[in-house]
Amino acid sequence: MRRGFWQSGHTPTLFSAFLYFDMSFMIWYLLGPLQIQIAQDLHLSAQQRGLMVATPILAGAILRLGMGALVDRIGPKRSGLVAQVVVIAALIAAWRLGVHSLPQALLLGLFLGVAGASFAVALPLASRWYPPEHQGTAMGIAGAGNSGTVFAALFAPVLAVAFGWRAVFGLAALPMVLALLVYWICAKDAPGAAKKKSMVDYRRILASKDAWVFMGLYAITFGGFSGFASALPGYFHDQFGFGPKLAGWSTAGCVFAGSVMRPIGGVIADRIGGTRSLLVVYLACAVLIAAAGLGLGGPALALALFVAAMLCLGAGNGAVFQLVPQRFGADIGLMTGLVGMAGGVGGFALAAGLGAIKQATGGYAAGLWVFAALCVVAWMGLRSVTTQWRSNWGMAATRV
Repeated sequence: MRRGFWQSGHTPTLFSAFLYFDMSFMIWYLLGPLQIQIAQDLHLSAQQRGLMVATPILAGAILRLGMGALVDRIGPKRSGLVAQVVVIAALIAAWRLGVHSLPQALLLGLFLGVAGASFAVALPLASRWYPPEHQGTAMGIAGAGNSGTVFAALFAPVLAVAFGWRAVFGLAALPMVLALLVYWICAKDAPGAAKKKSMVDYRRILASKDAWVFMGLYAITFGGFSGFASALPGYFHDQFGFGPKLAGWSTAGCVFAGSVMRPIGGVIADRIGGTRSLLVVYLACAVLIAAAGLGLGGPALALALFVAAMLCLGAGNGAVFQLVPQRFGADIGLMTGLVGMAGGVGGFALAAGLGAIKQATGGYAAGLWVFAALCVVAWMGLRSVTTQWRSNWGMAATRV
């Protein structure tokens, strides 16, 4: 008899994974909502500002690959404990020693990337407790920790105005310490030893066309979410003259929409199929982002378009990770690292690319249209593999 979701796994671990992911995403994203104040103090151009906010995304992407391998070797819980200690130490160092130049900001971004690598820890920690029919929901709930970006967007600019942006790093260490304590006490690795992966396993996975397809799909959905989350404060400031607080709050609305939709996207994908969900996501995102690139209707319409686009991207994030366990259930730790890395690379390319295009053209339209075109490419690619997946995945095909 099939058990319900809450009876089939370990709720304290699921909550711990969510909280760890939530606070880590808040830290990972911290340079985004602070970018206006930091750029003013350090005299950064639009391109330099874009590189600064994109650096943690790229660092997190690269580190996710290594963190996924570490999870398979020492387990998710111990991997998460190590990562949290490193991030807390980096925050305290930035607070006490300060950040006085672009190279120092980029160095801090590299350490904040360790927080972004939490993706490769939190999702295996949660999903290994749950059977395949509930993994879309479990990974959606744990992955909803990307809502931490909302806290950063809401509070970081306000705290920066009150105490200075350097003090925000010290204040941000406090909730990270709380998350570390909860994680240490409540999180448990799932019973049974996970198979350790070697470079041979990575080569085997990378030889699969499906692995590359998933990496490409997530580079658009999560890349879009993380890239826009980092770039939108600058976009609203440059495009409509928003101050740091209003730009942060507008971005928070967009990020909140995407975060809320991630677990809902997992549930929807469990019910109607992951590919069907993603096909709608990519088509809708292409239309919404292309419309935003037209720049018509003023800030209210632009905000509405980005909120709707982030809703779609959040649902797409949940749908991708509903599909991954169906195809690579035995390699879920390794695949979360690879797919997460691809998502981070996509986010870096979007955030840095928007800054470079703004510097070169004086506006964001061309960058937004490029992203819309990539959504169309993703839609076409997914359409081409859907029939093959349904015929080749056996029993899992009903969930595709």
